[in-house]
Order: sequence, then C-alpha cells, then structure tokens
Amino acid sequence: MQLPGSYESPLGCIFLAGDAEGLTGLRFAAEGEEAPPCEEICLARTSEWLEIYFSGHDPGPVPPLRMNGSPFRRRVWEILREIPYGRTVTYGEIAARIAEERGLKRMSAQAVGGAVGSNPIAILVPCHRVIGADGSLTGYAGGILRKKALLELEGSAFRE
Repeated sequence: MQLPGSYESPLGCIFLAGDAEGLTGLRFAAEGEEAPPCEEICLARTSEWLEIYFSGHDPGPVPPLRMNGSPFRRRVWEILREIPYGRTVTYGEIAARIAEERGLKRMSAQAVGGAVGSNPIAILVPCHRVIGADGSLTGYAGGILRKKALLELEGSAFRE
C-alpha cells in the first residue's frame, strides 16, 4: 500500500521527505513506521526517478536535493553523487581525495565512513556504491542484502 511520502520499491517501502525546494530524506522504512510529510512535487519527481532506477537503467540527474550537514559531511556527500552508476569506490579512495583537496598527508577512512553512514538521502546520493578496500560489502543503513541488490541492479563489481 502506497502511503503519502512513500515509494513501494522491489526492496521494500521507501520513505521520502521533502518540500517544494527539494528532497531532504530517502530511506527504507521500518515495519509499522509512519511516513513523513513530503510535498507532492517532490514525491512525484523522486518517484519517477526511482521507477527508472528500479527498472535497471541509469535515471540520470537526480531531482533537487536539500541536504544539511557539516562542511565535511557535505563534501563527502558531493563525492558520493559523483560516483557513476554501475561503479564503486572505497572509503579509502574518498579519504585520499579529501586529504589531497585539503593539503593533508592522509584522512581517516573511518571519518569518511561516518559521513557516508549519515547520508540522509539513500540511493540518489549513492552511499551503497562505497565498498571496503578489499572490494567487500560493508555497512549500509538499509541492510547489506539491500546494498548487494542495489549494486547487482547496477551491474557493479564487488566481493561477497
């Protein structure tokens, strides 16, 4: 059953939150949970994007997003948005990129992991495309099985 502020995906109900300016949240719903408010235009744009995505195609540019977080988190989320459909990167690769941008010798992959894990807009800001240094699947707020399914849908390479 479709609820206001939700999208029924092949992997379960997804809750959407947003307003006329853009999407502010997208996550897999917990059983029995109430859907958050979502403006109709935001819901429609995001649902169209998700329809294309779950049909196994690259849906292209994402609908408008409105993300709040520290400058570090926002930079990590920007990098996530640059990961192409069907590709993966490691936490260490993101950390190395930020270290280089900031003129540092190194950046903690764990700090990057914390920022990736706090991503409020799953799938559209593709945190599922970040894998371990050895190519293995690592944590995902929607669960490892969903992460695996999303990567398989995109044809991404990973190690189980």
